[in-house]
Amino acid sequence: MRVTALVFTVALGAGALGLTIALLPGVSADDGRAVLVAAVTIGLLGAALRPALVRLLSAVGWIGVVGGWLLCQALLVYAVLLLTPGVHVDGFAAAFGAAWLGAGLTSTGLWVVTAGQDGVVTQHLLRVNRHFRSSVPHTDEPGLLIIQIDGLSAPLARWAIEAGNLPTLGRWLADGSHAMAEWYARLPATTPASQAGILHGASDQVPAFRWYEKDTGRMIVTNRPRDAALVETRCSDGHGLLAAGGVSVSNVFSGDAPTSLFTMSTARRARSGPRRYVSTYLLDPFGLTRSLILTCGEILKELHQARRQRLRRVRPRMRRVWSYVLLRGATNVLLRHLNLAVLAEHTMRGAPVVYCDFVDYDEIAHHAGPARPEALAALEGIDAALAILEEVAAAAPRPYRFVVLSDHGQSLGATFAQRYGTGFEELVAGLVRTGNEPPRATADPAEIVVAASGNLALIYFAQRKGRVTLEAIEESFPELIPGLAGHPGIGWVLVRSEREGPIVIGRDGRRWLDDDHVEGVDPLLDFGPHAAGDLRRHDRLANTGDLVVNSLWDPVTQEVAAFEELIGCHGGLGGGQSRPVLIHPRDWAPPGELAGADEVYRYLRGCLGKLTPPG
Repeated sequence: MRVTALVFTVALGAGALGLTIALLPGVSADDGRAVLVAAVTIGLLGAALRPALVRLLSAVGWIGVVGGWLLCQALLVYAVLLLTPGVHVDGFAAAFGAAWLGAGLTSTGLWVVTAGQDGVVTQHLLRVNRHFRSSVPHTDEPGLLIIQIDGLSAPLARWAIEAGNLPTLGRWLADGSHAMAEWYARLPATTPASQAGILHGASDQVPAFRWYEKDTGRMIVTNRPRDAALVETRCSDGHGLLAAGGVSVSNVFSGDAPTSLFTMSTARRARSGPRRYVSTYLLDPFGLTRSLILTCGEILKELHQARRQRLRRVRPRMRRVWSYVLLRGATNVLLRHLNLAVLAEHTMRGAPVVYCDFVDYDEIAHHAGPARPEALAALEGIDAALAILEEVAAAAPRPYRFVVLSDHGQSLGATFAQRYGTGFEELVAGLVRTGNEPPRATADPAEIVVAASGNLALIYFAQRKGRVTLEAIEESFPELIPGLAGHPGIGWVLVRSEREGPIVIGRDGRRWLDDDHVEGVDPLLDFGPHAAGDLRRHDRLANTGDLVVNSLWDPVTQEVAAFEELIGCHGGLGGGQSRPVLIHPRDWAPPGELAGADEVYRYLRGCLGKLTPPG
């Protein structure tokens, strides 16, 4: 097998170099033998020198690493072409072009030949981390790899497994090594709320993806490092899920992990220089250069798929702008590859517990739809990553158990603005207007602040301290609550009465949450058995809105109406967004009904504490 791989590598390198010489002026060769010698020399010298270059350039810092990525391979190619008999190069500029063109051709050829063969990636990850096999002590005590597939609902996971889209997970379930369960993501069904629960047991610190805090006059947006760090100080008690030597990768919060990488809450305190795995990824031709080539392919694929949706008149759909096109390439290729590199290193280092969030499916599902072909293709890519991690873990210095879960699902639907020709903030502005100034969601707000998160919106009367009551709102803005509750795009409005406590108001009825009595039609009738309990809890959260508004939920079409311009959304109630999945080792105790991310935290902590050597 190794001989075959070596022959293939040499042939691919020689072919790429030969094609480069044929296409690029300024580089030439007398015959094929000279091309073969040059290709083999470039490969051998690169493999020999790269570990030392990684250490040297990492010590220099980011300038050294980025400069090394741009120049080192070109310098190596230049030197080899100058010294190889029968090969001629006009100067460094020609060698620089040859190095990059050759890298692109090699990556493209590798992708064409090995598409669907994840063993090539596995062997590469094992090779770059081989020194840990001898340096890390072996143990029979199991470790735990927790992989979060961001945004995957349990119903869609079951369907995708049955359809054969997720063969790795399907094999685990069919072989009896794992079992699948569904858990309930309490309001708000968002990544920061669920990760605050799963990683810290403190989901009550997060009332939405974004919210306004009256005491500081500040809008909190949890995908900003500064805000995520602030929220984690409120969540953390030092006993997070990853506190005992764990590793956090690509998360919102760290779970108190001693090692925290690409994690939003710790980004501002991360060391300024590049870590070893980043340097290796940048300087390895199999790393960033290959990822950039595949990213270009992903962008072209996105452009084709968006056009296909338009031509087929798929509904609902949205305009997929260039910022998203580039973001898709970054999340679906670059970040996934970098996550794999980091997970492989820390698995080979024998980390006791690692938690990583793969966000690529969630990002595509927001823009294309949760069950659309491009979103399902992203799921297939994550499933392939699980197969790679399984093989890498088999070579690690300790046995590993796998848990795969999601933080929430997604619900489909044309957006509020698409349905009604006006945005939600414009609707609110029209109902409270005393002039021409619309409400502003900024840290320097006018009277009304609207913070939308999927199909959930929090409305604040920013200049009034504390929770503004139903009676005060009716006195100052008599058209606001009736206008919201009566709108066809609104499912319900939650408001606190000074005399009667929290009340849920819908188009045709009201529900008093303190005693659950209903007048007219229960506004929570179609929102599931957890809805009333969710709203009682949300009413008590710090920094919840003076008004909490949820979009419509149509149980016939299974659609919601996001207040943001996303056709796949989560954050409120209605549909699959509240139904995430948990796939766990079958020999663990069944989780039972897990109502909320905090219960998932307690379940995982309990299981983590009981991990014992196999057999």
